[in-house]
Amino acid sequence: MTASPFFRRVCRTACAALVSMWVIAAATAAAADYPPVVRGTPLSFPQDEGSHPQYRIEWWYVTGWLQDDSGESRGFQVTFFRNRPGLDEGNPSRFAAHQLLFAHAAISDPQVGRLLQDERVARAGFGLAEAREGSTDVVIEEWSLRQEGQTYRVRIPGKDFELALDLAATQPPLLQGDGGFSQKGPDPASASHYYSQPQMAVSGRINVGGRDIAVRGTAWFDHEWSSTLMDDAAQGWDWMGINLEDGGALMAFRMRDGQGRAHWAAAGRRRGAGATETSVYRPEQVEWHPQRTWRSPRTGIEYPVEWRVRVGEAWYRVRPLFDDQESDSRRSTGTIYWEGAVELLDEAGNAAGRGYLELTGYGTRLRM
Repeated sequence: MTASPFFRRVCRTACAALVSMWVIAAATAAAADYPPVVRGTPLSFPQDEGSHPQYRIEWWYVTGWLQDDSGESRGFQVTFFRNRPGLDEGNPSRFAAHQLLFAHAAISDPQVGRLLQDERVARAGFGLAEAREGSTDVVIEEWSLRQEGQTYRVRIPGKDFELALDLAATQPPLLQGDGGFSQKGPDPASASHYYSQPQMAVSGRINVGGRDIAVRGTAWFDHEWSSTLMDDAAQGWDWMGINLEDGGALMAFRMRDGQGRAHWAAAGRRRGAGATETSVYRPEQVEWHPQRTWRSPRTGIEYPVEWRVRVGEAWYRVRPLFDDQESDSRRSTGTIYWEGAVELLDEAGNAAGRGYLELTGYGTRLRM
């Protein structure tokens, strides 16, 4: 049975109030019994492509570059988050917030010059919101990310834009870190289970400014779940996921402390389209050096939007499609961050790849 518009509005309003209460209560709530992320735990497909509801936080993250028939380029980003707040878990009521779901979506259009963005929030249940186990199937009302075999279908009817995209896997999953165990700090207890699907072939349609546009392109898909992602010393992170020109893939990140220094770092690279193994890089093999900053006219936050990054012996330059790709998501997850389409250049200035850059914790400490 399809829920009525009135019922949807009631649930949405109630959930917004609930999230506000949860943000306040989470600081004083007793710790829930969250499972740890354990090194050596094998990932199983397709089972691990679905939800892991016992863990505290989880996200399914899709970014990519799109081209229309005229050759114009745009970026897009869709993220679904699942959170187990750990509050009042013995309450049998259907209205109890045992699982919360959030979603962010955006289009980076150089002709607009800023992000077109929208967001959703809901408690799981009532047929309106769900993150299913066993296969990627995440829904918040009319927003969805669903897996059908080797294809992911993205349907986002946003406020100022729409996305209707199909993403086809062209490579096997890339297990990040140590076989899918991605350490996020000096203590291995700060970690996630993490895999990627790079070089996904994208086709479909977008709507921007009332124009329906056929597009094609290449995307990057991430799936992570964790119970303790950041330790107390971490302020935020800098991350990039790049589809390389040679058909390979590059992921690199660093965790920053409160003074902006590197607290931890790691990277993984798949070399070439036919490669099956990943080169994994330790913290001392990864360096991030900001080259240029941009200050948001809305929030006053300053972000380093151009970078020089070392991964192993290779140096790269990271350059944004345009500067104003700040995402203000205070109405859902309570965060402000920079997340945008970027180009990767080698040291000679040659095109090396395209992907997305994420910068968190620059205004205030990121709270997961």
